[in-house]
Amino acid sequence: MMAATKRIALGAVVTALIAGLSGCSGLGTGAAGPGKKPAEGNSPAAAPKAAVTLIGDGSTAFTGTQPKLPTMKRLKPGQKPPQFVVFSWDGAGEDSQKLFSHFRAVSKKYDAKMTYFLSGVYLLPEEKKALYDPPQHSAGRSDIGFNDAEGIRDTLTELRAAWLDGNEIGTHFNGHFCGPDGGVGTWSVDEWKSEISQAKSFVKSWKTNVPALKNEAPLPFDYEKELVGARTPCLEGQKNMVAAARTMGFRYDSSGIGNQVWPSKKDGLWDLPLQLVPVPGRAFETLSMDYNFMFNQSGTTQGDQAKHAYWGNQMRDGLLQAFDRAYNGNRAPLIIGNHFESWNGGTYMRAIEETIKTVCTQRDVQCVSFRQLADWLDAQDPATLEKLGTLKVGQAPKPGWAPFMAGTAQANASESPVPAGPDGRPAGTGAGEGAGQD
Repeated sequence: MMAATKRIALGAVVTALIAGLSGCSGLGTGAAGPGKKPAEGNSPAAAPKAAVTLIGDGSTAFTGTQPKLPTMKRLKPGQKPPQFVVFSWDGAGEDSQKLFSHFRAVSKKYDAKMTYFLSGVYLLPEEKKALYDPPQHSAGRSDIGFNDAEGIRDTLTELRAAWLDGNEIGTHFNGHFCGPDGGVGTWSVDEWKSEISQAKSFVKSWKTNVPALKNEAPLPFDYEKELVGARTPCLEGQKNMVAAARTMGFRYDSSGIGNQVWPSKKDGLWDLPLQLVPVPGRAFETLSMDYNFMFNQSGTTQGDQAKHAYWGNQMRDGLLQAFDRAYNGNRAPLIIGNHFESWNGGTYMRAIEETIKTVCTQRDVQCVSFRQLADWLDAQDPATLEKLGTLKVGQAPKPGWAPFMAGTAQANASESPVPAGPDGRPAGTGAGEGAGQD
């Protein structure tokens, strides 16, 4: 079984206000979750007809358009943008903690679509570890280990269900190497291409690699088309990873550090970074991830038990303050990253669940995956996004939303959905198409 927690290596300190970086890490369906009023602007897409075409050794399959996805629409002139919130999980896999299945149930309860960044080696058994040839390391090396048949079966079960629920399966790559000694921050573009190709191959060939699971159902998606984004280990190596990924079908990256402002493209991909958010009671902000709150509170995953509840509340309240200043301010998407972990007694898992329950049920809030957010951004008039990008953190338009947004959407804004390609994405955003172009 894969380890419940990962070896954590710190990245460089970006500002004096951040202690450490990362441990590893519009569109709702239109239906209202518990206590939630429907938002305008998007509607659920029709359920696809059943169609199964096995791919390769049958580890994956094309089963039609992903279900439970919305139809993207441009904002109308004068329309206030929805408040997007993205919950994402680094190194997603199901282990003895059963946190993948737990949060998949939470996401369904509150109509929250999420992004699960799968580590490819979680579908590679220990006895086949030599198949992984990591850049700058010997074959069979991984800083997060490998898996066994039971763990792979459990992870596959959750991946299937998560995708059918409308969630996204991204990648956290493979061996999770951090730091100066062969860490991902030192890898070349070609080395990143190798790492990405291997991450894909482990997902596309688990039946070959785990003969005991050959009769299991395939993953219901073509991973070459499904995989459109990632977050790098420890937030290192972004530049060269993006240079590689933009030629391999990626549409966004979430390996950066940013503020709560509207995103833009960077080197051809949507730059959707983790964000600086308040730490209640402290004079600084930290990144919107469980690891960063833990690092600033206890500096260890096994801190003072008497402070666990306080630390969890501090993270939850910091995320809610970040939500409030966006929701009542510039409406910039709120990006939140997590791990399936039990640090400090699981207090951060409680904090995230309480945050989901609070924010995803509010009017005009859409808890979406990164892919869905990228779809919405691609559907907008560039002038609209440019104007939204002028708003600073927490800044609401002084004249009000209607006059601020008036005239930003052109005549092609309409009630009609943006044309979609055969795989459900906005037309012109297929894998590899227009790579490297803004």
